[in-house]
Amino acid sequence: MKSLDPRVNRLPKVGHPGQVEPKAPLDQLGTFEVFVQAKEGKPFQHEGIVHAPDLEMAFVLAKEAFTRRFTCVSLYVADTRHVYVSAMTEGNTSAWDFINLIEQQPGNKDSYEIYYLLRRGKQHQHAGTVQAAIPAEAMSEAKKLYGTKLVYNVWAIRTADIRFTSPEEKELWLTLPEKKFRDASDYKGGDKLKEFLERTKV
Repeated sequence: MKSLDPRVNRLPKVGHPGQVEPKAPLDQLGTFEVFVQAKEGKPFQHEGIVHAPDLEMAFVLAKEAFTRRFTCVSLYVADTRHVYVSAMTEGNTSAWDFINLIEQQPGNKDSYEIYYLLRRGKQHQHAGTVQAAIPAEAMSEAKKLYGTKLVYNVWAIRTADIRFTSPEEKELWLTLPEKKFRDASDYKGGDKLKEFLERTKV
């Protein structure tokens, strides 16, 4: 009997003892990295991932998952497979130490967005844009520009592989008010308690 639990249905089928059949292709959706810009002029910051069948659906799901409960001005998404990643470091060891400087590569140059992790436990922040023919060159150019700063991880994403928010789509967030009622501080419970105690003094 087939289970109604999708997690059970994703388990590999077992044939003969010791033999496991491979999973079917496209068994699970791909992952997409989500980046959000809280205010104009602020750097984009990595917020998390969504699972989606393609880039456009990832954009829709990212909007629903990451921008419904707070204000922002823009977001973009990129397929995780298009993120070129450096080594992860800790302590006083910088990720730049593991990125090699290479010569300028021949061929057409593409724009790459550079992200770095300034503190462990935080999110990657946008550092800037470099021009490169290949990802390794993008990392090398990033090191030349930003390599004096201690960072724990570096990402390079080809700009053409990113699904940005268009100027027209930015209107999606223009009518989103600050939902202060979601914050406990907005209820000023301490002030109200103090006022109540003053009124009820005997």
